[in-house]
Amino acid sequence: MLHRKCLDLGAKVKYYKLYSHFTIKMYNIFMKIITSFLLLLCILNAKEFTNKLQYETSPYLLDHKNNPVNWLAWNLATFEKAKKENKPIFLSIGYSTCHWCHVMANKSFTNIEIANLLNKYFICIKVDREEMSHIDSLYQDVHLKVKHHSGGWPLSIFMTPSKEVFDIRTYVPATKESYSEGLDTLVLRLGEMYKTQDKKLLQIIADNKETLSKPVVYREVKDEDISIKTLAKSLKGQYDDIYTGFSNGRKFPEAAKLSLMMDLAQLSGDEELKEYSYEMLDTMALRGLYDHVEGGFFRYSVDAAWEIPHFEKMLYSQSELISVYTKAYIYSNKKLYKDVVVETIYMLNKRYKKDDLFYGASDADTNHIEGEYFTFTSKEIAKTGFAFDENFEGKIHLNVYGDERPNGYYKLREILSKVRATKEYPFIDKKINTAWNSLVIEALYNAAYIDKKYALQAELHLAKLEELMFYREELYHQTILGLQPKQKGLLEDYSFYISALISGYEYNYDERKLDFAEYLLAKAKSKFYKKGTWYLSDDSMKIKAGSKDKYYTSALSKMLQNIAKLASLKASFTYEKLLVKSLDNLKSELQEKQADAPALATAYLMQKLNIATLKSQKSNLQDGYKQIKAIKYPYTLTKSAKYNDYLSCTIRRCFSKEKTLQAAINAIDSDIRK
Repeated sequence: MLHRKCLDLGAKVKYYKLYSHFTIKMYNIFMKIITSFLLLLCILNAKEFTNKLQYETSPYLLDHKNNPVNWLAWNLATFEKAKKENKPIFLSIGYSTCHWCHVMANKSFTNIEIANLLNKYFICIKVDREEMSHIDSLYQDVHLKVKHHSGGWPLSIFMTPSKEVFDIRTYVPATKESYSEGLDTLVLRLGEMYKTQDKKLLQIIADNKETLSKPVVYREVKDEDISIKTLAKSLKGQYDDIYTGFSNGRKFPEAAKLSLMMDLAQLSGDEELKEYSYEMLDTMALRGLYDHVEGGFFRYSVDAAWEIPHFEKMLYSQSELISVYTKAYIYSNKKLYKDVVVETIYMLNKRYKKDDLFYGASDADTNHIEGEYFTFTSKEIAKTGFAFDENFEGKIHLNVYGDERPNGYYKLREILSKVRATKEYPFIDKKINTAWNSLVIEALYNAAYIDKKYALQAELHLAKLEELMFYREELYHQTILGLQPKQKGLLEDYSFYISALISGYEYNYDERKLDFAEYLLAKAKSKFYKKGTWYLSDDSMKIKAGSKDKYYTSALSKMLQNIAKLASLKASFTYEKLLVKSLDNLKSELQEKQADAPALATAYLMQKLNIATLKSQKSNLQDGYKQIKAIKYPYTLTKSAKYNDYLSCTIRRCFSKEKTLQAAINAIDSDIRK
């Protein structure tokens, strides 16, 4: 590589014997010229470091292709290389719009001294958590078990060639800080310990191996300890009734938990839960989590009061919140919720849409400055006639205080949009991810309650996604537009794609969508379901699927919801048996977690309380679309049939046959749980 050639050439010049008639003075002048030239050459070609990541397609991996670290991708050949050379592994997991991943890359992975240490002692592997989400899930779980608290990104793992972890942590500074040892001394210390097979290191490996081998044991409780009552109690116990939301620190939207809370309020008539739901929805839409200029939500709030966000925008966050706010609008008819849906979809179409598909995320940073694009100076704000205090590093990030948008809100947006037009928009990760595109397609079908044009858009996206990501009877995980996808689908791709197909079926009753959903379920079962357990991927890793919904809905829980829906729509006892067996294997976990596994709890309630399927002629169902969507009972599906009456059924019985839609709705709301 050029940097190394520069150093070698410099050394040769330094010791070159000058057998000529130059004077010492001329020799010194000559040396200064040559040295300056070499230095300039090295600076101009600083990006000439290259490593094996240059052959990858992930934007995150490609962003590290010019690091002096000899990065390799996660594959069998890399691990064989580690074993052959008997070198430990440094595994770094992140993603392209992660702020602290950028910081660690800029401070450490472009640092030649640190790179030399890493290259000397370790085989270095880079993983894009969005490309290999199952690998990330595995090591986030390792971090939780070893450190006894959750991890994050970047995730830094030091392990043997056989994947035995001896150190795991998140962000590591380049040099020592008050909160952490520096990467410079950490790499040297761990590298030497492994090289000498230090007894302390061997003991750490043994202790971690024992810790990680222990299964999670949940307490024994009675069946009745999962109910509307216990789930409501769990939600109320977690709720922050000062600032709204869940937890007393940084806040995530947690769409699955919000959705469960609204469902429970509908099922029980619990006014407190309903109030909590709307308080949280209002706060997220009015405070700093929401982009008041362009629409859409940031990834999370760094503070308890929702005032300052981490400025990333993720496709999955937008998608799940579109669905949640649509649901809230149906129940409340509150204009704010409708506006949020319309604005967020507009933002997605403007910033993320390409060829009827959607990119994955946008960065928090512009020119390495966090929030630069999204914040304003006091001078810029003064032009709007509004008064806001500086609240983010000497600048202003907009928050609206109160229960609704103030007069002049749209004029404020218009003025500040012109300010933003002069700025550079943050980096957009242009991966096309099947799971996340499926989420936005389902969100668009749901938003058809507000405007039918969104369902037409969803149809275009669904067709395009199938064209790109499904061929030769295989579903694929992600790619870059213009490239043939190579990575086969994960459980999350099948889960969210099936859910989108079911939503699409309920809009236009195209039986092909249900047939395709069943086909994908059969494929998913053969790939990811082994001896009663669901796995995240179809490979040798054997990573069990979990119920965590914090960032976006658990693929496992969404799959179980799909099975419950298909069991009802197809009146299939085979699907019901699969659902019951899967839920039985997860019952102890759900009994322990309660509302901390909200999507799993939803699947459980679907099975326990029964899904109501309303059957009638396609035209009847389409004419009554809005009335049906507003049915109080949250677990209601619709199915096209040949008769003109309205038949309401569970998987085992039909409990109502009515001449009018309203009578059928009344029967579902009053009779389903009898």
